[in-house]
Amino acid sequence: MRIARFSLDGNVAFGVVEGDAETEGGPVLDIIKGHPFAEFELSGQKLPLDKVRLLPPVLPSKVVAIGRNYAEHAKELGNEVPDAPVVFFKPSTSLCGPHDPVTYPSFSSEVHYEAELAVVIGRLCKDVPRERVKDVILGYTCGNDITARDIQRSELQWARAKGFDTSCPLGPWVETELDASDLGVMCTVNGEQRQLGRTSEMVRSVEDLVVHITEAMTLLPGDVILTGTPAGVGPLTVGDEVAVTIEGIGTLTNKVVKRD
Repeated sequence: MRIARFSLDGNVAFGVVEGDAETEGGPVLDIIKGHPFAEFELSGQKLPLDKVRLLPPVLPSKVVAIGRNYAEHAKELGNEVPDAPVVFFKPSTSLCGPHDPVTYPSFSSEVHYEAELAVVIGRLCKDVPRERVKDVILGYTCGNDITARDIQRSELQWARAKGFDTSCPLGPWVETELDASDLGVMCTVNGEQRQLGRTSEMVRSVEDLVVHITEAMTLLPGDVILTGTPAGVGPLTVGDEVAVTIEGIGTLTNKVVKRD
């Protein structure tokens, strides 16, 4: 099931995406009564997908991100694979949705893309045992951990480098029926492939990460875990169109713009 969050005429709601580009009339949204973090009903009121604005599929209280979770990515930046996961936060204000502009920050001259599988939490959870991890996950979406690399190198904490406004595109929707253990992860810039990896290459699995994170903190419905990026990261410039595609989910596309 693909669950999207959208706006139409100033109203925000969730809906289930039905059909695809090959379907007669194109894909549609069946509006959800309420929200997707509990049992829900479909309203039967359907809207063409191309008539609404897709938003980030959830509005998390926090985005918990993982650094250096692919060995080749750690190596390309001159780092070792860490003994424990590198955990950092991206604020909710960093989110943007499909086709939203990514604003190049004024304080950086080296902004990179990082295509990532994003885990969406479906229920309040703490101290999750490995055998219960699947029970607390709503589904998965595409993420782009956009990073001001020069700032990351120059500042001890990564808050500004990875937390600036629009540095966390998410979307286009949450796929709830997916085995995330071996999915293709790709990033293109202006149609040219820059990253290509598989989630099976992650140093620590989704299960490892949920267990590790919830040892320390409570995760709330809608919270997001970014699971790390494959090798091949590189620069973005104003005017670039960056797209993250994850097997079984879809494609998240954003354009880089200059700050007004």
